[in-house]
Amino acid sequence: MTGASRHYVLAAGGTGGHLLPAFALATELERRGHHVALITDSRGAEIPGKPDFMPAHVIPAGRFGKNPLSWFKGIKAVLEGRRMALRLFESFEPSAVVGFGGYPSLPTILAATSAGVPTVVHEQNAVLGRVNRLFARRVDAIATAYPEVERLDAKHREKVHLVGNPVRAGVLSLRDEPFPPLGEDGLLRVLVTGGSQGARVLSEIVPDGLSMLPPALRQRLQVIQQCRAEDLETVRERYRTHGIPAELATYFEDMAARLADAHLFIGRAGASTIAELTAVGRPAILIPLPIATDDHQAANARELAKSGGARMIRQERFTAKELAKQIKALADNPQGLANAAHAAWNCGRPKAVEDLADLVESFGGVDMMDVIRVGGNNARRASQGAPVGQALRRPQRQRAARETAK
Repeated sequence: MTGASRHYVLAAGGTGGHLLPAFALATELERRGHHVALITDSRGAEIPGKPDFMPAHVIPAGRFGKNPLSWFKGIKAVLEGRRMALRLFESFEPSAVVGFGGYPSLPTILAATSAGVPTVVHEQNAVLGRVNRLFARRVDAIATAYPEVERLDAKHREKVHLVGNPVRAGVLSLRDEPFPPLGEDGLLRVLVTGGSQGARVLSEIVPDGLSMLPPALRQRLQVIQQCRAEDLETVRERYRTHGIPAELATYFEDMAARLADAHLFIGRAGASTIAELTAVGRPAILIPLPIATDDHQAANARELAKSGGARMIRQERFTAKELAKQIKALADNPQGLANAAHAAWNCGRPKAVEDLADLVESFGGVDMMDVIRVGGNNARRASQGAPVGQALRRPQRQRAARETAK
């Protein structure tokens, strides 16, 4: 622990991509002796993995669709969520509020900035999300998972801190384990997932793509694939027809163990997926979700693909023939996969949760600023005693601002 115990509020929307980094940060802050509360929406409250010590406060977050007639309802919900967040701040008195994106971050960060509470936003993707874009000018710090983030205005560069994307402890513990041995005649284990709900395109393309590999390679395959419930039997029959051993399920509880055994990953390019692949060091064939906001999954995949740790196939070009071609290019020899695994490993940022916690701890504390262990210019500025980002607000200013906000 670095200093006295403090209170922090984390705000995250109702998807695993937003919640899992928040859970990881909460665990690290609690380990350092701090108290942490979560603000989320009704969907977020159902996401598994929330630490038992962290209370969850569900607020109305508001949604803004394409129909302007729905905006009044969304604005009303945001204002109510802001009021609820302010009431929590009165009793909990957070030293800082951290937003991870998603609808609940909007009223929470709005409340924090109006109440004078220091604010940090964490962007998991390689494109700055809508809520984080909205508050980029007003927050005290912007933590990023990638060295290059699209839609991030250059004028906010001074408050940007590259920390990475926190991953689950069970996955991070695999970082120092070697890549699974792969002899010329050994099993080639392929892990296929399409996010929390699965992806139908993977169920339709992957079995046929694997069947088009050269016989010597195809006979070594052992597949583990996540599918939608309605696709399970169809996919099982396809693998049976092709003579490829495959274990199928709608959800795998032991995903960390599956990733540890895998020689090759095939799936989407969500932020958490990329973070885990690079934490462990696993080569991948990535098919970005084409309808992802601002095409952020393609942006997520670029760093890993450029390094040689992955191949990216756009969904419109994702055919069985193209998949087989890319797998063959990676797996023609054991060293090819091992080299790709090492390239992926080099893209990992295993200190992400520690660096993010250091950044968060630097706000709202005592007069002496804690050192922030992050890379780039910010690390040099901190080591030289220069301020990082905007000046820190002190607790007295927070309380005065809260009184004004009332």
